[in-house]
Amino acid sequence: MKRKRFIFIFLAALLFAATPASAQEEHGFKKFNVVEDFADNGFQWFRDAQLLAAGDKEKSNAMTIGWGSVGMLWQRPTLTVYVAEKRYTKEFMDKSEYFTVMSFDVENSKVLTYMGTKSGRDGDKAQALGLHTAYTSNGTPYYTEATMVIECKTMYAAPFAPEGFKSDVPKNMYNHFPAGVHSMYMGEVVNAWKK
Repeated sequence: MKRKRFIFIFLAALLFAATPASAQEEHGFKKFNVVEDFADNGFQWFRDAQLLAAGDKEKSNAMTIGWGSVGMLWQRPTLTVYVAEKRYTKEFMDKSEYFTVMSFDVENSKVLTYMGTKSGRDGDKAQALGLHTAYTSNGTPYYTEATMVIECKTMYAAPFAPEGFKSDVPKNMYNHFPAGVHSMYMGEVVNAWKK
């Protein structure tokens, strides 16, 4: 009986050792805990611009975002992002259960510029930039050139209701904003990796 148990444990250890690394580890990412190890200033992080991606292995799209928030909601680490009504990425956000938010280093700042000025309706932006698309275990797209990837599961999504605007700031914004009113997507952080 002891011999059989030893053989089982030995085979299990071999199987574990032979299990390939996750796609993230293969691309130089290490998993981290956002609650304990997210060191960026939440106010500055979105101001510096990030990349938002949604979709699946069949089709996906990404766009540059400069609005968002990090924090806790419903006892969960949460990322909130905003996507305007006429943005192509909104279609993917509305259909997808998960989304990713990615950071890029200064050397890849052209990625954020291009992704923020071109539409995925006109062609594959990732391909045009030479980015390599990979997928999390949940099938969420991300780019291997990113320096940080945060994967979120959408918990709440809704467009802003203009009747709820209580100051002139949003009223004036949308009077001169051709992309339409933004929708809010609150996502529970389910995975996070950085290089």
